[in-house]
Amino acid sequence: MLIVFVGLLAAATLGSVLIARQVMETRLVERSSAELHREVEKLRRLAAGVDPATGRPFGDDVRRLFSVYFDTGAWADGQTVLSFVDGEPFLRSPTYDAVYRLDRDAALLAQWRSVPTPRQGSVKTPAGRVDYLAVPVRQGEQALGTLVVAHFRAADRGVVRDATIVTVVVGLAVLLVGTLLAWRMADGVLRPVEAVATAARGISETDLTRRIAVGGRDEVAAMAATFNAMLDRLEGAFASQRRFLDDAGHELRTPITIVRGHLELLEDDPAEREETLALVLDEIDRMSRMVDELILLAKAERPDFLRRAPLDVGTLTDELLGKAGALGERDWVLDARGDGVVTADRQRLTEAVMQLAENAVAHTGHGQEVGLGSALDGGVARFWVRDTGDGVAPEDQAAIFERFERRGPRSPEGGFGLGLSIVRAIAEAHGGWATVESRPAQGATFSIEVPSDDATYAEGSLWHGY
Repeated sequence: MLIVFVGLLAAATLGSVLIARQVMETRLVERSSAELHREVEKLRRLAAGVDPATGRPFGDDVRRLFSVYFDTGAWADGQTVLSFVDGEPFLRSPTYDAVYRLDRDAALLAQWRSVPTPRQGSVKTPAGRVDYLAVPVRQGEQALGTLVVAHFRAADRGVVRDATIVTVVVGLAVLLVGTLLAWRMADGVLRPVEAVATAARGISETDLTRRIAVGGRDEVAAMAATFNAMLDRLEGAFASQRRFLDDAGHELRTPITIVRGHLELLEDDPAEREETLALVLDEIDRMSRMVDELILLAKAERPDFLRRAPLDVGTLTDELLGKAGALGERDWVLDARGDGVVTADRQRLTEAVMQLAENAVAHTGHGQEVGLGSALDGGVARFWVRDTGDGVAPEDQAAIFERFERRGPRSPEGGFGLGLSIVRAIAEAHGGWATVESRPAQGATFSIEVPSDDATYAEGSLWHGY
């Protein structure tokens, strides 16, 4: 592309030089023609006046008229003037004698000896092309003589040459500057594109950490930013996939080992076979639940994980308390009921709060108090579950939201340590967060907080701008 541009610029420069030269030559020809007519007009004015020596009109004394004209004439560069009387050369200006004597050119003399009417033209001579104007000198109807004013174009050659040289120098300077500017511009455009291509070639499924430096606000910078955003999404997707495979491989290994061990030791005793079958089915159910939970965590990182809609916080709180009551015989208490609307996914919020309620049931005994409530304040909707169990030690409060973490003296049997990870994933998908407040032996309060309007969660959500 750069070569094409330079070629076009060079062609344009050459064309400009040729056009400028042609225009210069045309203008010089026009100026020469005007000078020819001025000389003839000078003779007409002189003939209409009087002889400066006698003070009387020239009358038919054409020889005296020509003599006075040539004595007072001032000729332009490259110009020569001839006069003819009775068909024979009379007087001439010597300005171009050193170059070429027109009065010795027989062919021209034959044309100019006698012209009945004014004649203007151009002839080719050994000294180059000559423009001329030949006019008859009359007294009434009588032809007395002829005046020929001629101009050698070769006299203008130096002017044309100098102008052409200046045009060529300017054109070459423009060509050089234009080429340098085009090279710089092309380099500025192609370097980021090459960086994008290099980064793309260097990316593999095991290394998605490379990014392109973004500078400026042009289209290439926007493309680089979009490419980086795409890499962020790809890196997150690959990381989620690797984490899912690592977690599944780690947690499925134990139940698979148990199933395989019992199947290898299976004997023909019907009672033992039935016991082994029950154990195998229980482990399969356990693996199925764990896979479902891992798939849910993997989906939480997708943009279509949530289906947001306006929800009434108070109504949702009543529904959550009603559903929680079926999880266990506890003293279920409504701590508070928020008033307002939140834009969120009803099913996912219900799933998260029910997970917290199940944890509360697992960490409390029959008839113990478990509180559930909601609040809407400062643009944030908060849902919580409060229990009166053993509580969570301070050093464990951050870890319990990680995958496969089981902390505390009464961790639920058969659990995988994924419940609170799911709660946190649902909260973060809403652009919010999950927290715990607890002291050992004083119970714990688990909360999820989500922004209460679209504008807020759009800024904090994992999917902002996707």
